[in-house]
Amino acid sequence: MVEEGSTLLRRMEISVAEAEKRTGKNTVNMQEIFTVYLIETRPIDAITEGHNPAPDSLWRRYSEFEILRNYLLVTYPFIVVPPLPEKRAEFVWHKLSADNMDPDFVERRRVGLENFLLRVASHSVLSNDKILYHFLTEEHRWKEVVCETGFQAKADSRIKALSATFRVKNPDKRFTEMKHYSDELQSLTSQLLRVRARVADRLYGVYKVHGNYGRVFSEWSALEKEMGDGLQSAGHHMDAYAASVDDMLEEEEHYADQLKEYLFYAEALRAVCRKHELTQYELETASSDLISKKQQREELATGMVRTFSFKGMTNKLFGQETPEQREAKLSLLEEQIVQGEETVTEKTVECEEYVKGAWVDMQRFKEQKDRDLREALIGYAVMQISMCKKGIQVWTNAKECFHKM
Repeated sequence: MVEEGSTLLRRMEISVAEAEKRTGKNTVNMQEIFTVYLIETRPIDAITEGHNPAPDSLWRRYSEFEILRNYLLVTYPFIVVPPLPEKRAEFVWHKLSADNMDPDFVERRRVGLENFLLRVASHSVLSNDKILYHFLTEEHRWKEVVCETGFQAKADSRIKALSATFRVKNPDKRFTEMKHYSDELQSLTSQLLRVRARVADRLYGVYKVHGNYGRVFSEWSALEKEMGDGLQSAGHHMDAYAASVDDMLEEEEHYADQLKEYLFYAEALRAVCRKHELTQYELETASSDLISKKQQREELATGMVRTFSFKGMTNKLFGQETPEQREAKLSLLEEQIVQGEETVTEKTVECEEYVKGAWVDMQRFKEQKDRDLREALIGYAVMQISMCKKGIQVWTNAKECFHKM
């Protein structure tokens, strides 16, 4: 699931090797239990030259991964930033614990966090970020370094701007369609995961019921002298079949996690589209303001007010402005128009560059998504086939046991 040609992955081997529970005090000085993850890095050059140095390692909490991702979202708004694995389990079958401290869930989240780092490190833009490198190599100074970037203030203003009610007059059709696509992707992936959880529940029930076959055959074998061995053997096969479902469904959860990644990717895709709307809105606002200033200049220069305005009414009631007043206002308007033209030019370039960068990254994301989802769905199908074959084999073995009775 890692793209080739990554700058950072050419230089560094990255893994999240293990997870560990710890106890400490939180921000309000209360005792809490939390999980930390061991990040190991090793220079690629040393490996290719035949050396095998001990990896550099440091521990990170999930919340620190969140800070890193939020920084990337703010700093690179035109990129579909890879999502983090879920903080708490969703769409699980009933036997699987939804507790975020459950060892199986922690292990799956460890795999997901490693995948997140590899995704970021394999991106041609994100992999060159210095904060990412500090995250991987500096255990104690990293938080100070990321805070010094001021990303949190940018994040707050960005959230405020994105939550404001505005409408773009001339939206880009491509981004509008992409936003609708991300909504549908999230909706359909959620439905698929719900169905998968229900299927897993039913499979779990069917497998466990086979344990009843095993119990009945074993009890029956005690009553039958000639048939006893065959019934006992068939019962053993049924017991083994019933016990195998736990490992199989937990392995299947791996494919569900791959689908969940794209459930969360949908929001990252929407974020890129919303940022484009904001950029377009700022350009349209600047253009509209410039047109208004030019109209005011024309009205002052000619003395003709083309539209109804409070200013026009006051002029009629209290007389025209003096030449000096008009000249001062014209001079101020000229300055504002020059500034407005610079702003429009700046916003136009910003919008064009954003569209160019975002569209390139969206195409990269689409290729990645098609490849990954195809792989995940094929893996899921192979798992189902394997489970069915196991059931056929169990009943084939049972049939042979019955033949020998």
